[in-house]
Amino acid sequence: MGACRLCGRSSITISDVIGVCSTCLRAGKGVEIALDVHARLRLGIELVPTPPRGGKARCRLCVNECEIPEGGLGFCGVWTNRGGKLVPRIGYGKALVHYYLDPHPTNCVAVPVCPAATGCGYPKYAVRDGTEYGYYNLAVFFAACNLDCLFCQNWEYKHIVARAEQSRSVIVDIEELVRAAMSSRITCVCYFGGDPTPFAPYAIEASRRIIEEATKRGQVKRICWETNGLAHPSIMREFARLSLVSGGIVKIDWKAWTPEIYTALTGVDGHKALERLKTNTKIVAEMARQRPEIPLLVVSTLLVPGYVDAEEVRKIAEYLASLDIDVPYVLLAFHPDHYLRDLPPTSRRHAEEALREARRAGLKRVFIGNEWLLGEYY
Repeated sequence: MGACRLCGRSSITISDVIGVCSTCLRAGKGVEIALDVHARLRLGIELVPTPPRGGKARCRLCVNECEIPEGGLGFCGVWTNRGGKLVPRIGYGKALVHYYLDPHPTNCVAVPVCPAATGCGYPKYAVRDGTEYGYYNLAVFFAACNLDCLFCQNWEYKHIVARAEQSRSVIVDIEELVRAAMSSRITCVCYFGGDPTPFAPYAIEASRRIIEEATKRGQVKRICWETNGLAHPSIMREFARLSLVSGGIVKIDWKAWTPEIYTALTGVDGHKALERLKTNTKIVAEMARQRPEIPLLVVSTLLVPGYVDAEEVRKIAEYLASLDIDVPYVLLAFHPDHYLRDLPPTSRRHAEEALREARRAGLKRVFIGNEWLLGEYY
């Protein structure tokens, strides 16, 4: 049972880690309390506490737009300032990557509309008119992120990127990744993490080579992205183009609608994040009209108890419906992880209310993911 440090209200859906309830955050109060938590926790593992300002090397890969001082690092831990120039910490053409084979149908956020699970787009973009049993997704996990989500399920990446130079076993060059992707049993290459944005130049170059080689061989190689959607719009457009031509999907994880709640959960400026998400989802939704047989855009939201409720979902859904009522929207059940272990898993009632609100907002294709985590918790 947590308590809000501002209003004093207590509930099992108020996190003592965040320290502020959603009511106070929606009123614009207490953001600094949550930001202090992020800064202290990041310093404890030798990561930059906040997106740096005042440095001479400015990064534009994502919405944080870090201004990195000489010898310093950006918020993601990947980019540094050397002699006034922005350069990747471990060198060009390399990334902190763990890749592995994930058999179809996999637990993908887009599984309700994915060619690997449904056969949509066959024969151009799928090898079977149905589930691609016996084939694989090449899951490419990037050990870096431009957010600092307190509930991250893949939080180990923080320790890897904090000690990047010592993480030799996960430094992979582009050539190795392209070779791995060319197995005839691999039909999807999905970038996730962390997030692919800090390594966007690497991922884009690798994807171009994979598509080129797959085209020569007559193979299906769908390029997919699981991302927080905060990349620079020009990068998001290229992510989407690569997915568009290959039969892949851009999966954008929209954390929250209220800027203060977004900030409290992720440690970055929620106002800037909201505007970037609006811009990037619109870009992908418009490009999706070029390939109606497979949705190009899928949006997901994690139902964090006490913070990402039906009201947050309704507002996100209203915006998506203004773009296209057929955008698939997946509501994901939360389970306690990383620093938010003082919250319960998502209640079934919470998920059902969010589902109703998303549909009431006008979206036609709304799904609940991770249903096995739901229960009668609150």
